[in-house]
Amino acid sequence: MPLTGRKTLTQYLIEERRRFPEASGDFNALILDVAMACKAIARAVAFGALGDVLGNHAAAAGGSVNVQGETQEKLDVLSNDYFLRITEWGGHLAGMASEEMDAPYQIPSTYPRGKYLLVFDPLDGSSNIDVNVSVGSIFSVLRAPAGEDREVTEADFLQPGTQQVAAGYALYGPTTMFVLTVGNGVTGFTLDPNLGEFMLTHPDLTVPADTQEFAINASNSRFWEAPVKRYVDECLAGKTGPRAKDFNMRWIASMVAEAHRILMRGGVFLYPRDCKDPAKPGRLRLLYEANPIGFIMEQAGGRASTGRVPMLGVQPDGLHQRIGLVFGSKHEVERIERYHAEPPARKDLDNPLFHERSLFRV
Repeated sequence: MPLTGRKTLTQYLIEERRRFPEASGDFNALILDVAMACKAIARAVAFGALGDVLGNHAAAAGGSVNVQGETQEKLDVLSNDYFLRITEWGGHLAGMASEEMDAPYQIPSTYPRGKYLLVFDPLDGSSNIDVNVSVGSIFSVLRAPAGEDREVTEADFLQPGTQQVAAGYALYGPTTMFVLTVGNGVTGFTLDPNLGEFMLTHPDLTVPADTQEFAINASNSRFWEAPVKRYVDECLAGKTGPRAKDFNMRWIASMVAEAHRILMRGGVFLYPRDCKDPAKPGRLRLLYEANPIGFIMEQAGGRASTGRVPMLGVQPDGLHQRIGLVFGSKHEVERIERYHAEPPARKDLDNPLFHERSLFRV
């Protein structure tokens, strides 16, 4: 135990590895490389305007847009580069995939290849940078195909969330935190700025099964499916409604910050499938947003879902596949799934006499 009385992330990983004497140490080294990338990003975020990293990359680079069709902020580009440069050389990875890159990233031939794949969103919530709201990084570790010495393909990454070896996120807020699961619960570490080390501060994080708080972007209400409208209406009805209790609504527009709040005190987050753009059956990306956050929530006793089926069981069909996502307190997510599973209302009851009043009714 260090003089501070807390374990470092390195010590935590070493203790975890001791439970598996056959382990090579590659996995621990990879997680520490990811943590180093997050430290570098945290430093860039902390400098803000002093580091000339605010504003979008398009203005500086003639209109740079990522594969998602989204304008790249300067910190998006910088954060992606930190992940690549800090993790590519160690010999632990066979390849990487990122929100900011169209195709899988191949490990340069000058470096040895490893047995893991890394997928990541280098800077989630980057639209909040200029207004100094918390942002973060999300990552997931998968196993690469065994016994194959070749460049990785997109198909190698198309693994359901149940196949994740580890997942986590870094939160760049008033303090920088690193939250990690390796499949036996969820643990949180806080960056000590004096030592430059992530220190164990939140062992055994759990999500309460019940909550009175939900997060959703209400501006999309006219595009919601009926089960989502029903759920939100019932929450807004408060003590006099069918739920018989008051709910608070939150929306930060940074999924990492939303997930962290839910880990700390419970809640439910909804970014459901809607009809706003029929070509996109959801807004969030399955491989490097929904799956890692889903894995963390499930390991903390919560639940993650498409709204219809468990998120971690979904078979990906594309590197940048989008999907609807609901996660958080177990009983609330199960209720939303139940509403989706129920048969639609009868047409003969589609009459104003039978309508409930709703703030979001269209």
